[in-house]
Amino acid sequence: MTTEIELKRGLQGVYIDRTQSSFIDGAIGKLLYRGYSIHDLSEKATFEETVYLLLYGKLPNRKELNDFDAHLRANRSIPPEIVQIIRLIKDAHPMDVLRTAVSALAAYDPDVADNSLESTLRKGVRLTAQAPTIVTAHARIKDGKEPVEPDSNLNQAANFLYMLFGKEPTSAEARLMEKDFILHAEHGINASAFAARVAASTISDLHSAIVSGIGTLKGPAHGGAAEEVMKMALDIGEESNAEQYTRDILESGGRIMGFGHRVYKVEDPRAPHLQAECEALGEQKGQPKWFRILSKVAEVMEPYASRGICPNVDFWAGTMYHLMDIPKDIFISIFAMGRIPGWTVQVMEQYANNILLRPLLLYEGPMDLEYVPIDQRE
Repeated sequence: MTTEIELKRGLQGVYIDRTQSSFIDGAIGKLLYRGYSIHDLSEKATFEETVYLLLYGKLPNRKELNDFDAHLRANRSIPPEIVQIIRLIKDAHPMDVLRTAVSALAAYDPDVADNSLESTLRKGVRLTAQAPTIVTAHARIKDGKEPVEPDSNLNQAANFLYMLFGKEPTSAEARLMEKDFILHAEHGINASAFAARVAASTISDLHSAIVSGIGTLKGPAHGGAAEEVMKMALDIGEESNAEQYTRDILESGGRIMGFGHRVYKVEDPRAPHLQAECEALGEQKGQPKWFRILSKVAEVMEPYASRGICPNVDFWAGTMYHLMDIPKDIFISIFAMGRIPGWTVQVMEQYANNILLRPLLLYEGPMDLEYVPIDQRE
């Protein structure tokens, strides 16, 4: 007698463990980091505060934040050997370079083989600090320029823009980038966090887990939407073309990038923050048309909201990056830089109460076939 097996394809709706890092209610569009609303954090907190909250489980006091911030700033440099690796693979996709460089950094990390929570936290802080240095070094080398050394006088977001462009950003630009990092810092057991947890569940090290997360995030079904949305906006070109362009894609059975989410059945709570910033930045830069193009696309898509197909955070992120003159091919890398703290806390939770993640597959192939020697096969 066979037992009926219910498949949960994609593990949809399956809880695999408990967490204290973030809470998502997709039905009402609610996101909390360690109990704090994403709306409060994105508007009131710094990225450094948010990282501290995720890694240590509480908001820091002034001394704790100053010490933590100083530690982040002191760990931004990468070994010259890593820069040489970046030079050797400069023609690869930025996410491939980031993945490779993080993997190589394991050889230079004194804690690489120590999976204690204290050691994992230290490694997570170092990787959070080093990732922007990797991404910007590659972007500049690929463009025929020399990397810019980190500036310890700047916070994480401002330093990223400084290393990318070789000049100090305005306070408004730095705050905009900081808000983006905060909005991407953690998001539960999404595909990349799950990949990181799978690696951690084998008792592999944090660098391996982060590499797993980066590789998974690279896929366009997870992290690539921001780049694709901006490509769409460029294809549309003018606001007057947006409605017909959108309808043509929908009528042909295509997908409008930046809409829909595996968890949210209403608008992604992170999206309105970047929407407002995109509108203001477009006006400031004298390029309001990109916001207007996307707004028209969103207007055409409004009837689909009742089916849970609403704008997500990536719908507005790509335009924001474009208006800041950030190269399109590092859009996903920015997502990764913001998410390293989230991956780290997911790995720490996995280590704290570990069980090997080993789901099952339902076999539907033939059974008990007789082996036929090769000379007797047709």
